[in-house]
Amino acid sequence: MEFLHTLYYQYPGMFHLYIGILGLLVGSFLNVVVYRLPVMMENEYRRDFLEYFTPDSPELKKEQPKFNLMTPRSRCPNCGHLITWWENIPVFSWLILRGKCHGCHQPISFRYPAVETLTCVLTVIVSYRFGSVEQILPAVALTWALIALAFIDYDKMLLPDSITLSFLWLGLIVNYFGIFRELHDAVIGAALGYGVLWSVNALFGLIARKNGMGNGDFKLTALFGAWFGYQCLPAVIIISSLLGLVIGGTLLLVRKERSHPFPFGPYITIAGFIFMLFGDAINDGYIHFVLGGA
Repeated sequence: MEFLHTLYYQYPGMFHLYIGILGLLVGSFLNVVVYRLPVMMENEYRRDFLEYFTPDSPELKKEQPKFNLMTPRSRCPNCGHLITWWENIPVFSWLILRGKCHGCHQPISFRYPAVETLTCVLTVIVSYRFGSVEQILPAVALTWALIALAFIDYDKMLLPDSITLSFLWLGLIVNYFGIFRELHDAVIGAALGYGVLWSVNALFGLIARKNGMGNGDFKLTALFGAWFGYQCLPAVIIISSLLGLVIGGTLLLVRKERSHPFPFGPYITIAGFIFMLFGDAINDGYIHFVLGGA
């Protein structure tokens, strides 16, 4: 921590370069998390199901190969080529390989370098936005978690508790020291963040006889309440709803699947990130608008 303080206050340019490179590396790891964590959860759910309902299943007696965030090594899904260290350098390897597997020359998804670049850019933006290392470090960690949650929810319509609840508690711990909000604001924010959306969904369920949102959306909103207090909730809910209406509605029209459900988590993460950067200005503008209108 002392090293980062020295770097930030004496060599700010080097600090932002350092944090940007770190963002690139973490972005590469987030690609792994986005792909592997849902598979790990599915494997765990399946095993729990078999242990409970069919404890004598032969499948339970088989030794399953290790599959986690570290094992096995990454490989090409098409030809099985093991990814070497020089093929795993964020962004640069994709450019050197011209977006193709070194083994079979099949295209490598552009999303890999896109996630790495996005993580780098957002990390640097956060490092410029806040005025102390004590705020920058937790805000950067939250940014990384939000990127993972947004892409996992987009792919699988799933917001893993292992990320959401961990960062909800981390937000309360951070605000125990008053980093972003007073602790009582954070506790109220977490409770209201969950309760408001739960109530809206319950009311929608009574009217439409189906769920409009998942429990993960409630927990994600509670997460932002824990980090930025109950003061963030109106902005997060309104911005995410507008984004969902405009972007999600447009995608449904383009795909011509108007009854097809779409993930709401990415819009909540975007709204929460916007509030993290500009929350005070948003709330001041809202109060000025209300008082001016009155």
